[in-house]
This record gives sequence, structure tokens and C-alpha cells, in this order.
Amino acid sequence: MKLVSSTPLLNEAREEGYGIVAFNIHTLEMLQAVVDAAEECRSPLILQSTVGTVKHLGADYIVSAAQSAAKNANIPIALHLDHCQDYDLIVKCMYAGYTSVMIDASMFPFEQNVEKTKKVVELAKILNVNVEAELGKVGGVEDDIVVSEEDALLADPKECEEFVEVTGVPTLAPAIGTAHGIYKGEPNIDFKRIDEISRRVKVPLVLHGGSGIPAEQVKHCISLGMAKVNVATELKNAFSQSLIQFFEENPTEFDPRKYMVPAKETVKKLAIEKIELAGSIGKAK
Repeated sequence: MKLVSSTPLLNEAREEGYGIVAFNIHTLEMLQAVVDAAEECRSPLILQSTVGTVKHLGADYIVSAAQSAAKNANIPIALHLDHCQDYDLIVKCMYAGYTSVMIDASMFPFEQNVEKTKKVVELAKILNVNVEAELGKVGGVEDDIVVSEEDALLADPKECEEFVEVTGVPTLAPAIGTAHGIYKGEPNIDFKRIDEISRRVKVPLVLHGGSGIPAEQVKHCISLGMAKVNVATELKNAFSQSLIQFFEENPTEFDPRKYMVPAKETVKKLAIEKIELAGSIGKAK
């Protein structure tokens, strides 16, 4: 198979009431682990990279690895660029082979967010690439994007409806009380707001800040139309903790082929748990 646009995958997920997990990957081993997990679960999969990871590894390397995974897999796989504010980098990634991109212009006034999003949507339609945009401001830290608790703003349902109508964006990430990173306390998710947005907006919604949200709250979000569930920090932490544990137990072992094995197994196990939570087991077609 080839990498596919996530638009039809997410449309189907929203219609049928399940979620597709988008895993942020930073290494080849993390990519392999989540692909193995999704294949074992027969689940559609979204591989996701941040701008920082693109700068670290290179768009062409990421695309090549993702294309190899898709070629050898029997499940649909999309490749998504997360939280990008740089139009030129979005264009570069689309032409490199990314099948989904996020234009994050949520820090701008509504009109400018519309303008910047429309510009990306116009090109993406030609290339059959999914586009995700954000309304409101999700708190926390995502690479170099830092939004304090004081600056985090919840999305306005009426603005969400207007935004989708005028931009034609096929997926929307509204700020609904989640945050990037690991929560210090209980997440304060505004489920009534999600419900109203979902009734006004028919495109798939995206749940940002999916790491550490209690399982029942994730399921509730999905039932209200959140078809894409982002998991980043939890996966990265599990990968890193596995490496730390390995070196604590094997301080003289320096072969990457040895210490990457338990790290991959840890990531795969967590990925399976997240896929099961999202309800996408057996949904690959």
C-alpha cells in the first residue's frame, strides 16, 4: 500500500464513532513499533511528526521510512505534520510526501487564521493532502510552541462553524480544555463545548493533548466527534524510560540493537493500549 490521505479515514471514524490515534514518532524504532501495533490490531494509523522532528531527521528521511512502512503493511497509514506555523515548511512536507498537515495559526486573530488556513487548503486539495487547523489555543508545550494556562483559550462553537465553512478545512482541532504534555492534575475538558461544536461542525474533530487523559474521558470525547486522538508525550516518555531502565540494568552494554529492542516493545505495548482505547481495532480496510 501507499501512504494515504487521512481525510477519508477520519471521516469514516467520525461517522462510525471511533477514533484513530496519531502517534508522534521521533526515531525509526518508534515508527516501527506503532506500525507493528496497528498491524496487530488491524487499525488505521496516523504517523505524526512535529516541526522539531522534521528539522532533526529531515522530511525526506521521515517520508521514506513511512512509505516503506506503508508498502509493507496491510493497513492504511497516513503521515501528518503537526503544529506547523511555517507555510514554506508545510509546502515542503506536502511535496516530500506527507499526506496530512496542520497549519496552526491559532495565535492570530480569526480573520488571519482563516486567511492562512485557506492558503494551505487550496494547495492541499490539488495534492490530495488532508489539512488540520486549530481554533482557540491548546495550552502546554509542543516543541517551540509554548502556551501558558493564562493564554489558553477555548474555541467558540459559532466561530468553529464559520471557520470550517469559509476555509473548507477537512479536520478541525478546537481548544476544549486539554493541554500538551502530561497533566499536573485532572484535565478540565469542556464536554458541553465539544458537543455544541460537534453539532455545528460535521468534519472530524481532533483531540490534542491526548497523553494522560483518563480513559473514560477520551472515550467520551470520541463519542462526541473527536475522530483523531493525538498521543505524543506519553509515547516519548515511555520510550525514554525504557532506555534509562536498560542502562541502569546493563551499564556496560552499548549495542543499539540490544537496548532498542525493549524500547520498541514498550512503545508497541502502549500503542496497542491507545488503539484499543480509541476503538479502532479491526477498522482497517
